Amino acid sequence: MLFLLRYCYQVLRRHRLLVILTFVSAIAFACGTPQVDSPKENVVSTAPLLSEPFLQSPTDNSVRVVWFTEFPGSENVVNWGNNFTQTSAAKTTKLTHIREDQQSRVGKQTEDGQVYQQPVKRDIWRHEAEVTGLEKGRQTPYKVKSVKQDGSVAISEPYSLSPIPPNNKSLNILLTSDHQLKSMVAANLQKAKETVGDIDAVFIAGDLINIPDRGSEWFDDNRGGAFFKCLQGKANYQIEHNGTKTAYNGAAIIQNAPLYTAIGNHEVMGRRGQANSLGGEFNDPIPRDVARKLYGEESKDDSFNSDTYEEIFTLPQSPEGGEKYYATSFGNIRLVVLYATNIWRTPSLKDDSKGKYREPRAEYENPENWGYGQHIFEPITPDSKQYQWLTKELNSNEFKQAKYKIVMLHHPLHSLGDNIVPAYTDPRQIIERDANNKITSVRYEYPKNADYLIRDIEPLLTKAGVQLVYYGHSHIWNRFQNQQGVNFLESSNVGNTYGAYIGDKKRPTPDTSSNKSSDKYKKEYVQTGDPNGLEAIVPTISPLTDENNKPLPYITSKEITVFSILNTETGTVNSYRFDTRQPTSKAVKFDEFKLIEK
Repeated sequence: MLFLLRYCYQVLRRHRLLVILTFVSAIAFACGTPQVDSPKENVVSTAPLLSEPFLQSPTDNSVRVVWFTEFPGSENVVNWGNNFTQTSAAKTTKLTHIREDQQSRVGKQTEDGQVYQQPVKRDIWRHEAEVTGLEKGRQTPYKVKSVKQDGSVAISEPYSLSPIPPNNKSLNILLTSDHQLKSMVAANLQKAKETVGDIDAVFIAGDLINIPDRGSEWFDDNRGGAFFKCLQGKANYQIEHNGTKTAYNGAAIIQNAPLYTAIGNHEVMGRRGQANSLGGEFNDPIPRDVARKLYGEESKDDSFNSDTYEEIFTLPQSPEGGEKYYATSFGNIRLVVLYATNIWRTPSLKDDSKGKYREPRAEYENPENWGYGQHIFEPITPDSKQYQWLTKELNSNEFKQAKYKIVMLHHPLHSLGDNIVPAYTDPRQIIERDANNKITSVRYEYPKNADYLIRDIEPLLTKAGVQLVYYGHSHIWNRFQNQQGVNFLESSNVGNTYGAYIGDKKRPTPDTSSNKSSDKYKKEYVQTGDPNGLEAIVPTISPLTDENNKPLPYITSKEITVFSILNTETGTVNSYRFDTRQPTSKAVKFDEFKLIEK
């Protein structure tokens, strides 16, 4: 008997760590603490995932998990729960329009980065599983697995998921925009995570990439800054300053937090098959009604489409607009996402310009080659489906009862940037002919008093008690507030900038004072400041200053990047800047404002 007791003592002593871990695990299981490092099976990943998983469209008891591979897979599943004992099978679909072209940057390439002579189809599969039966307020471990037909396995790292958070949970929401593989995106996201810790959701106001049908921009651009890589902490983008390079990895955010997006102009492709490059196709949209006149039908193949964007994401949907515009609740936030963007055209008035204000002279007799000005992709006028849907949403119980009412869109309502001019309205086409009926001019005007966002949408949002309107497009940080207390924030400086048009710096617009017969533009276009009449607010904490030490009401820089965080516990929107010329420095909070309950 004594021998047996001594033996048991030695066993416990030698294996006391295992006993302690077993005891702790039992307590953790009883308390509901997720164990993200205890795999269901000892599987070694022998095939790569094209992306890590990311979260979409959470509900009160579920969330969707999405990931991508370059093979269809004989098995695609999410393993989740304590010890990953539960399994949710994925639905697999193939992206229909993903291609690479002359400007793609994938794999090992020649010095100029080109391996394709024309657009080439690329096979990419999307996997989506809905994990159901989740408990509000509880994080659950998960990982994804895809098995190739040859038996090799692609498996993700372990992450955590949860349904929509409770209304009383304090949340950090990242407000970002205009990533477009720009130079400071990876640094921006990395510093955001380092600064605030856990990020509970990402609201991105459009322009996620440059060319939506170019697969490498989403997944594996060899410069290291592809869209998903940056938001999943898998980037490797180097920024050089004074001969020293610093690599930034982005941050593992969307594996554990849902992503909500709006359509920007860079999510829209133009006519299919009309150009010999993806960039040419992207720049070749025409209005639907013009396509009908030219081709006898209103086909998106002959006008424009957002197919790849809609195939990649699973977002909340509206009956009228599908994923293009929608509303959803997240914690105590009601987020309303609008589809408000137009094709970007050059402001140049040169004879060869297919621009905002004119058509190229050589194409006057070829309307199929016109750009039709800076035309709008989705109507938002009072007689449109989107406007009528928005009116119903702003009067819904879900909207009225939300503590924070936020509207997100791509096009700015108030800005010091360049892309807010001309007015957000349908171009007014003016064609002039000579005595022989030959076209001598094709130009476009944009009456300022017909700006749909200012004339029709802002009054609607103001009346409904919206506290924050968030947007991007001009690659700048600036903010405004109207007389009724609605806050307008543009926080989209992540790598390049077009400048702030204030003081002596003027936007490029038609010269209406010209006496040249060829320059007959009559409408006035605001060259400096916010064209819609609000004064930009100087940051409240630590603004940058000009050469005269005067505080600046904006940040527009190629070295200093900005991110903004909404904290739902305090109701504050905090903006931070990070100077990439000082890679070991911390982000500096330079502005804060509070959303007042209405």
